[in-house]
Amino acid sequence: MPHIIIEHSEHLPILPQVLVERVHKAAIATDLFDPTTVKTRAASYQHYALAQSIEGFIHIQAHIMEGRSTEQKQKLSEALLDCIATYCDTSYSLSVHVYDLLPEIYRKQ
Repeated sequence: MPHIIIEHSEHLPILPQVLVERVHKAAIATDLFDPTTVKTRAASYQHYALAQSIEGFIHIQAHIMEGRSTEQKQKLSEALLDCIATYCDTSYSLSVHVYDLLPEIYRKQ
């Protein structure tokens, strides 16, 4: 755990696989998770609408098991946002949201 999902516009100033690798490393560098449990993936969107001056977007969803403090969630979201901001200028919309997975209903095999 966690599951990190990077949603992004089709055109990026960085190769998608490189983005996945950098975000993955940024999540591990927070020391909030066992590095062997971090899972990161990306989905590209061809169809979207943005504000007129915005060229593209990157939005990260970080799904983590319930129980982390607000400060820990802030640390994660800030680390991930700082990571993607390194590769994008102000013409890109950048955002991160951390979601709690409830152990009562989360299942995996």
